[in-house]
Amino acid sequence: MKLAISSDHAGFELKQSLIPFLIEFGYEVLDLGTNSTAAVDYPDFAEALGLAIRDGRAERGILICGSGIGASVAANKIPGVRAGLAHDSYSAHQGVEHDDMNVLVLGARVIGSEVARELVRTFLSAKYTGEERHQRRLDKVKALETRFTKN
Repeated sequence: MKLAISSDHAGFELKQSLIPFLIEFGYEVLDLGTNSTAAVDYPDFAEALGLAIRDGRAERGILICGSGIGASVAANKIPGVRAGLAHDSYSAHQGVEHDDMNVLVLGARVIGSEVARELVRTFLSAKYTGEERHQRRLDKVKALETRFTKN
């Protein structure tokens, strides 16, 4: 599986620690920056990751900022992106299983690297169930996206 990973300055160190972890488990990683702890704007890196998902350059993504909130809000503005903020394992797998979440958002100032690794493992091992009730709800989410992106 090809993964995109991106962060702002607050998430840079956590991003850097996750990349070798992902490669070790056989994932191909597309690092979309940032490349230092110099202050940057999280929407730019959320957009880069979201476009990689939307354009098919990656199947799933991991997006990191200080709290995870801003990056999650920004990523979800991109059609086709279903980004979810998770600081616990239940949310990391349930978001995929029920909502077909394709971007895991982490708050680097909220969780440590060991928790982040566990959440990433959980997110990447989860599969969308496709159960009728989940598909019905996902179809409604997609309809909202379509309805409000038309000019």
